[in-house]
Amino acid sequence: MALAAGYVMAAVDATVVNVAGPVLQHGLRLTLSQLTWVVDGYTLAFASLMLLAGSLATRFGARRTYLIGMGVFLLASLACAVAPGGGVLVAARFAQGVGAALSMPSSLTLLTASFADPVRRARMVAFWAALAASAMALGPIVGGVLVATWGWRSMFLLNLPVGVVGLVLAVRLLPRPPGRAVRPAWGGHLAGAAALALLCFTLIQGPVLGWGSPRIAASVLGLGLAVPAFVRHLRRSAAPVLPASLFRDATFTSANVLGFLFNAGAYGGLYLLGLFLQAAGGAGALRAGMELLPATGVFVIGNLLCARLLLRVGARRLVLLGLATAAAASLLSSLVSPAMPYALLAGLVSVGNLGIGLAVPAAMAALVNSAGAERANPASAAMNTTRQVGTLVGVALTAIVLAATGERWYEAASWYFAIIGTAFLAGLALAARYLRPSS
Repeated sequence: MALAAGYVMAAVDATVVNVAGPVLQHGLRLTLSQLTWVVDGYTLAFASLMLLAGSLATRFGARRTYLIGMGVFLLASLACAVAPGGGVLVAARFAQGVGAALSMPSSLTLLTASFADPVRRARMVAFWAALAASAMALGPIVGGVLVATWGWRSMFLLNLPVGVVGLVLAVRLLPRPPGRAVRPAWGGHLAGAAALALLCFTLIQGPVLGWGSPRIAASVLGLGLAVPAFVRHLRRSAAPVLPASLFRDATFTSANVLGFLFNAGAYGGLYLLGLFLQAAGGAGALRAGMELLPATGVFVIGNLLCARLLLRVGARRLVLLGLATAAAASLLSSLVSPAMPYALLAGLVSVGNLGIGLAVPAAMAALVNSAGAERANPASAAMNTTRQVGTLVGVALTAIVLAATGERWYEAASWYFAIIGTAFLAGLALAARYLRPSS
């Protein structure tokens, strides 16, 4: 429970806002770009700082880093709940992402340190992963119930009692694994965070400011400097953020590209559907949350199926099956129109997300197998970060499509699913070419 509190809050807050979009826009008079920042600001801070947080946990101790992260997350949740306007809410969501980034890598370290028996430890890790998937799946319906009953501020106030209980238990029960005198690779972390921030700004503000505006041009120029700086750090640093040798492995690189695609399609689609169901379908927050439940709940089912089939079928085949399923369902979803029944659209999206839920742990298994035991931790951290970047880009892509179509919802949904379906087809070709048959 001490570790579950932080992990569940961070997972729920990644999706809970999806059904609150129209309510937030009306209550705080948010523009579409501001609403996108509310979602992506959290993900940006989370993705930018996750690798750094792992280094800080190693240096200063996982318990201390976890407690600081929980404290930051709780204070940021309170700031979200009392935000008087869009600017404060966006800033508070950034702070929530910082807290989540500090607490989540530390929680896995503390979990493994809490159980000496390998069998019990493996069961706890499996429970930990299933808990996160379930929390993410329930996020939209939890948000819908809270928004419909007590208003949007209650989404963030709910974190306070859960977090306080988790903090008290963590202080009393968690072990104190010692830190190690490891110096974080500040230059690499700074270059990576700058690249993500500039990418996010370009994608979200491009439709608002104009793609040829001076600020967007400056952002693109900065991105063109930050990315090579990060690559140079990986190649030349004696202690890089990630071992450069990982990127010479085709399986590692392709698995990370696939992780990016999975999250871009899944989370971008959930953000779009949360808005679509209310704007085009006339649903309230509660009904929208319930209608999103099948599309999120299948992630858990896909994860469980993968766990049962992985040894029997192999990671590569499961990735190919999941990608083919997601591509077909997304391309069929692009035929959405006022004549398409909701049940059909929900069924198609759910089938596509089932494929993603099946493929994600299989891709992770292929990546870890390729990296080997000595590089498994940095490889997993890279995959988790890449997936968060995919979430960031997927949500931003939704905003770009909505702006390009003038918020004509059926046309926007059609374009989004067509783009994502095509991306999944490209991912299928990539996986067939570069994932090892032995994976």
